[in-house]
Amino acid sequence: MWQYIRMYAHYALLAALFMGGEVLMDLVQPGLMSRIVDDGVLGLHNNGVGNLELVWKVGAQMIGMALIGCCFGSLSNVFVNMASQNMGNELRKNTFRKIMTFSFPQIDSFGAGSLITRITNDVTQVERLVSQIVRGMVRTVLMTAGSMYFMFRLSPDFAFIVLCALPFIIGTMYFCLRRINPLFAALQEKLDGVNDILQEDISAIRIIKACVRETYEKMRFGKANDDLIRTQLKVLLTLVFMSPVVNMLMNLTIAAILWFGAQSVMAGKVSPGSIMAAITYTTQLLMGIMMLLMLFQNISRGFISWNRLSAVLHLEPEIRDGLFKDDAASATDTATENTAVNSVAEETGATNGNGAAAVTTASPHTQNRIAKGKIEFRNVFFAYPGSDKNVLEHINLTIEPGETIAIMGATGSGKTTLINLIPRFYDVTEGSVQIDGVDVRDYKLSSLRDKVAVALQKSELFSESVTENIAWGNRNATQDMIRKAAVTAQADEFIAPLEHGYDTVVAERGMSLSGGQKQRVALSRAVLKKAAIMIFDDATSALDLKTEADFYNELARTSPASTKIIVAQRVASVRRASRILILDNGCIVAEGTHQELLQSCKIYQDIYRSQIGDIASAENATPMPGSASTDAAFPTAAGGRAVTADA
Repeated sequence: MWQYIRMYAHYALLAALFMGGEVLMDLVQPGLMSRIVDDGVLGLHNNGVGNLELVWKVGAQMIGMALIGCCFGSLSNVFVNMASQNMGNELRKNTFRKIMTFSFPQIDSFGAGSLITRITNDVTQVERLVSQIVRGMVRTVLMTAGSMYFMFRLSPDFAFIVLCALPFIIGTMYFCLRRINPLFAALQEKLDGVNDILQEDISAIRIIKACVRETYEKMRFGKANDDLIRTQLKVLLTLVFMSPVVNMLMNLTIAAILWFGAQSVMAGKVSPGSIMAAITYTTQLLMGIMMLLMLFQNISRGFISWNRLSAVLHLEPEIRDGLFKDDAASATDTATENTAVNSVAEETGATNGNGAAAVTTASPHTQNRIAKGKIEFRNVFFAYPGSDKNVLEHINLTIEPGETIAIMGATGSGKTTLINLIPRFYDVTEGSVQIDGVDVRDYKLSSLRDKVAVALQKSELFSESVTENIAWGNRNATQDMIRKAAVTAQADEFIAPLEHGYDTVVAERGMSLSGGQKQRVALSRAVLKKAAIMIFDDATSALDLKTEADFYNELARTSPASTKIIVAQRVASVRRASRILILDNGCIVAEGTHQELLQSCKIYQDIYRSQIGDIASAENATPMPGSASTDAAFPTAAGGRAVTADA
């Protein structure tokens, strides 16, 4: 954290200096007030004759110093806010950048609600922590030390009374703070739980209403919220106990000073003005200690939040960039993109054991661009983190450049897991996945994923225009390129008639579009990317058979050289592929064309029989260019032999 503070140390230093000036103005005031009482009102040094001129003169000085102190305090507030807010801005951005480098299991280990809490509430707590350290600590220390100094100057006896009370006040504070610290940690965890449920329920509000589960979710949220409130009340009750006890000790201290001061005045040892000054200094000192109490409370909560942020910032990404030794440009890009993460590692102390920031790269290679799109799975095994059961086993597969293959299988057979290994959403447990002869772990992540287009069944859209949503596939695309991609994906037919056409703003998560429309926008995004490898994970499940057939026809025409992988549940979606893979329990149990699998694979035969009505409807789908039959032909490779599949 101190590395972040150092970035804006000049603001912090100015805030501390101006705060010191404000405290100095406050410490001078009791002495001036003592002069007004002793000399201006009582005239102790003028035979009991008051001096009105002195009252006005010293009073004007007090007003002037109060105004100067106010200016110093305001400037201190300005600079401390500049320091804390800028530091919070950097911390929030670095935390977000770090989260963007995490693998899916790492994100799941925290939970979306917890990450949101950390990047919002916890960063705010750290901002307050910095503000309290820079401003509150300086004020408290200077005020306490200064008040004690002036008390000694007035009367060592007064200072002794205060010193006798301090152990009791500090002991009470220490006892309460020891109880509060673990409660603050529990409080943040309870807040995470509330945010997790809130985010989950808002995202799934449709299914909650459809299943009439509102009452259950209300009870679940209510229980989490009640747990949060109970923890919050424990914190407040501890503070409620502490405040009266400390106030009682403060009042007893002031009463002791008044009693002892009265005896001293009667004995002629001190003046009435000195007693007033002593009471003011005592109040300042004890209020400083009370501020210290609140300061430690906020610091405790701030450090707990910092520790939660550190858990994110310290965590090393499981999936990291590869680096190519002969490609200087690639190396430069890698260094540039890793700068934020590396700076986080330095600032949080994450090192590689040699004192250097932990920057991990895979073995160097001599190639960094995916040109052809040849994919090879070499004896691949995969198990999800924390599980001993393999989801994929003995996967050996070669997909030639430009080839179109389909993957089918029962739910849970490993279809989506298999394709997730290609863009390195997950890394293999054993074996390797290679593209154009290079292990995907050796590619720079941005280079790899830039050449792999992925369209998912659940289409993720953003609260932006249709154009911007499609352009996620290629941020440099022209409007004409975007429209052509939409035409290929059969999306232009519903986008063009919209009131604002391609400039129509999509509602959050695409709620203003139907399921099929959202899928077509997502397909447009994938097509626009013009990637060497295109993956469609049940991405046409919401389309009717004719629209789906038209899309694949256009895709074959506009992207003949791209390697295409289609994951689907419908035979009508895959029967035109040059090869169809059947997965069962994480293994490839059959492979062949539509006709070959109908003859040899019982799993495929069962799927076919269950969907024979859909397949008959697909017979009337638009044939692909160059195909005389109603079935389209996908090339086995760019420029290669076409395979026709007749149902």
